[in-house]
Amino acid sequence: MVSAFKEALQSGKFVVTSEVGPPKGTNLDKMRHHIELLMDKVDGLNVTDHQSSVMRYPSLGGALVVKEMCGEPILQMTCRDRNRLALQADLLFAYSRGIHNVLCLTGDSVILGDHKEGREVFDLDSSQLLATIRLMEKGKDLGGNALDGAVSFCAGAIVTPEANPIEPQLIKFEKKIDAGAEFIQTQAVYDLDNFKSFMDYARQFPVKILAGIILLTSAAMARFMNKNVAGVRVPQALIEEMASAAKGRALEKGIEIAGRMIKRLREEKMCDGVHIMAIGKEEVVPDIMSAAGLL
Repeated sequence: MVSAFKEALQSGKFVVTSEVGPPKGTNLDKMRHHIELLMDKVDGLNVTDHQSSVMRYPSLGGALVVKEMCGEPILQMTCRDRNRLALQADLLFAYSRGIHNVLCLTGDSVILGDHKEGREVFDLDSSQLLATIRLMEKGKDLGGNALDGAVSFCAGAIVTPEANPIEPQLIKFEKKIDAGAEFIQTQAVYDLDNFKSFMDYARQFPVKILAGIILLTSAAMARFMNKNVAGVRVPQALIEEMASAAKGRALEKGIEIAGRMIKRLREEKMCDGVHIMAIGKEEVVPDIMSAAGLL
């Protein structure tokens, strides 16, 4: 069965995905609100998997909520927390419950999160997880055993186009495509001229690319990302533009900038779509889409 998200990727339309973050606890009200707000406006909703190594409600549980609400879930799976048995078991469970899209991630180190004493697993990396999915689609597990019922996923991964140096990222990018990635969601891009150069390289490969757009909410946030988030570079001109926003209007300025960037990406046919990350402000994603001319 072809997922609705995969159909959107194959249709040639400008694809839009966003994401919801599961809560730290069992109160799902806010997550449900964000799902309800976004599910009929985007082609897929990523459910983050212990983002930034902070323990939260599981991504698989969140993806089931998206499915129950008739949305199109994209299950994020990190290799940080589970070995190959657990990863394969979760894939079997997800497929059996109608979740047919997976974003494969290696995962952030636990030292970045709220359980620094935790033990990292990393039995597989994201490329190996992609290869595992393709093996399971052939009816086999990693032990070479036959599956009584195979899986079928639209599987993707990530790339960081603004990494410096970029060469290690390009090696990983090609490795992920060789392992079976059908789509790539990028880390945040802010320098679109630089991203265009990356896309000139990426277009030689049979994969759909969704540019990652992280909403800026203040100049301080932009400076923090430049200092602390590997592979993210906010140009000084954008920082100054955020700083110039009138008091209390920084979020509005961030929405304007995100919308402007998406509009350019679409009009210049630079990539196949965007992945919008509002990080705690999911309620403004429709405003970003409106600013981009998508609604």
